[in-house]
Amino acid sequence: MSVFVLLRAQGNGKELESFAHKNPQTIKKIADRAREHGVERHRFFSTDDELLVVDEWPSAEAFQRFFDENSADINDMMAKSGVTGQPSITFANYVGAGDDIG
Repeated sequence: MSVFVLLRAQGNGKELESFAHKNPQTIKKIADRAREHGVERHRFFSTDDELLVVDEWPSAEAFQRFFDENSADINDMMAKSGVTGQPSITFANYVGAGDDIG
């Protein structure tokens, strides 16, 4: 069963969007590496002052290998996108409660 990875960091979604539009090759390179490591789903979300990354991976270990091997590029992207401080990362397992939608 896959695992959801929830990454939270202080930052601004508009700054991340701006960085992504100006640096599509950087975003593509990181996304391609994530695919090579097995990412199944990936999305960025934001609030007024926080960036949220919601990923689905085959395992926490697969995500950790990707993150460790690509931390220099990820940290550089985050710094240039206005992220301040270290992100918090939470691994969440699916709970089959019988009320799934979608």
